[in-house]
Amino acid sequence: MSFWHGVATIVAKDVLTELRSKQMLGAMFVFALMTAVIFNFAFELRVENARQIVPGVLWVAFTFAGVLGLNRSFVLEQEDGCIEGLMLAPVDRSVIYTGKLLSNVAFMTVAEALVAPVFVIMFDISILSPVLWVVILLGTIGFAAVGTLFAAIAVNTRARDIMLPILLFPAAVPVLIAATRSTAQILNGLPLSELQTWLRLLLAFDIIAVVTAFLSFEYVIEE
Repeated sequence: MSFWHGVATIVAKDVLTELRSKQMLGAMFVFALMTAVIFNFAFELRVENARQIVPGVLWVAFTFAGVLGLNRSFVLEQEDGCIEGLMLAPVDRSVIYTGKLLSNVAFMTVAEALVAPVFVIMFDISILSPVLWVVILLGTIGFAAVGTLFAAIAVNTRARDIMLPILLFPAAVPVLIAATRSTAQILNGLPLSELQTWLRLLLAFDIIAVVTAFLSFEYVIEE
């Protein structure tokens, strides 16, 4: 089985499972929606300019929902006994990581696209900028790259629901800072030249995170 054929098989399996159960996307959307609503009422009377808080609230909603989805991606595999089946498949362990990474990025992106209009309604912002969605995609890839690796570690622990955020958020600080600052500058209408530093940081983090997790996933999953 070729590398990309194995990756496509894993992605197709995850998508088909989600279409049948509708658990992950539904939970991610509701969690992100509630985060947006809570922050909206919390800051409504305290902040006159919504653009000051929207970038932070946006990424809090995205990351909290993302943690929920990342955790469920491997919990479902363990509960159904699919991890053993994946490890017995005639493919390299990196195929499993790449497939799970692409699935997680896809699910997070869909949840973000569903939640983004809520921020338009609540905070009166525009989300039509292509650069904004490039930033969201880069931030999602970096967050999911680290999160997929740590989710594979946390799923085998007793406190897996607590362990994943503990491991993930400190490692994801650079990508979250860069994504939040880039989002703030885009919403404030700054030119693209002002974003170059943060975009480079996002891209560099994505490359380092994906390569590092890709190379180390074999040792993680074996343990």
